[in-house]
Amino acid sequence: MRKIIAATFVSLDGVMQAPGGPEEDPVGGFKFGGWTFHYFDEVAGAAMDELFSKPFALLLGRRTYDIFAAYWPYQKDSIADAFNPATKYVATHRPDTLTWQNTQSLGPDIVATLRRLKQEDGPDLLIQGSGNLIQTLLANGLIDEIRLMIFPLLLGKGKRLFGDSAMPAAFKLIKSQTSSTGVIMATYERSGEIKVGSFATEKPSKAEIERRKNWK
Repeated sequence: MRKIIAATFVSLDGVMQAPGGPEEDPVGGFKFGGWTFHYFDEVAGAAMDELFSKPFALLLGRRTYDIFAAYWPYQKDSIADAFNPATKYVATHRPDTLTWQNTQSLGPDIVATLRRLKQEDGPDLLIQGSGNLIQTLLANGLIDEIRLMIFPLLLGKGKRLFGDSAMPAAFKLIKSQTSSTGVIMATYERSGEIKVGSFATEKPSKAEIERRKNWK
């Protein structure tokens, strides 16, 4: 069974928009494109190398596909060497315009296609960017692993990693490290349902009982 892995750069306030440069995604008047640049060091670079060291297929939303297809085929480095030959699965309403090598559309029913792909043999499905696609997958409980690089800054407005539609689920931390610039790299693996408990006293006070009534 294949896993779906979401690997994402994110700010402390959850923004994931345009980490690579000012021209990447200025939609909505976003002014901080390239916010990850000054935080990369050898540790962060090694984490990126590790991410792409195993076979994978890319899973992309259409906006991220367009950004990548206009950039990676024209580069010569280790990431380009991994991205260009990899199979790319893209969520798009315009499948006839997919020109990057080894690219195919996920079709009209993205969720059904991904459920089928997960059951097949093959490399894991690695999401890069693709915030809207991530929201769809979180809403349907399809993401098995989340790899975050959390950068020590607040961006305010911008496209966010988590919205309000995610299917509730528990995750466990399976790996973490910190760069010299304060970037936290954390890998979370899906671990079943959310378990709840309570620190409340067995016999709540009259004030607490009244509060509960008022907050319903």
